[in-house]
Amino acid sequence: MGQPSSGAAFDQAYFREKSVLLLAGVDEAGRGCLAGPVVAAAGILPPDLVLADVTDSKRLTATQRETTYDTILQHAISIGVGICSPAEIDQLNILWAAMEAMKRAVQKLDPAPDFLLIDGNRIYPNCPFPAEALVKGDARSQCTGAASIVAKVTRDRMMHDLHTSYPDFGFAQHKGYPTQAHYAALVLHGPTPEHRRSFRLCPTPNTQTELLLA
Repeated sequence: MGQPSSGAAFDQAYFREKSVLLLAGVDEAGRGCLAGPVVAAAGILPPDLVLADVTDSKRLTATQRETTYDTILQHAISIGVGICSPAEIDQLNILWAAMEAMKRAVQKLDPAPDFLLIDGNRIYPNCPFPAEALVKGDARSQCTGAASIVAKVTRDRMMHDLHTSYPDFGFAQHKGYPTQAHYAALVLHGPTPEHRRSFRLCPTPNTQTELLLA
């Protein structure tokens, strides 16, 4: 059984001190990947809700994330998901693509939020709602932790689906992140349409040789 998150108490301060009724957390997954989309999620939870295991998704096992994801969707007032494709990442750059994905996620919330807690140190441009950028927000705020989990699980499932189309790349295992196996597959097979061409897909020629010999 998971432990209740201290993030619920953190969020309560916003309900009390800012007279917020609909507080939305916003986070993204996949910024550091070589392949696949960047996925953002926004979530509004009931003010009196206290959930277990709602924190930075990287602190949880895959099984814990899946279980907590289902619980979040069961109890949330609203969840929105926004996606930017590899082509959009290449066009915008990863920072702006991540913020665009956040914007799309927030736009899907119904009802609209009163206030946003956005993980990180930036608020996306032209945000129409009062908002605060919260460094390590996914570990501090329950609603932002919930967004982190939804974004991560959504993206992981997408990468599992891509594994079916590109089984030689191991997307189901590394989810597009830069691992030795991923670099080795790039050396052997070249990039897929799901790879981010604006990223350094193989660091150096020496790295290619080392990976092939590993």
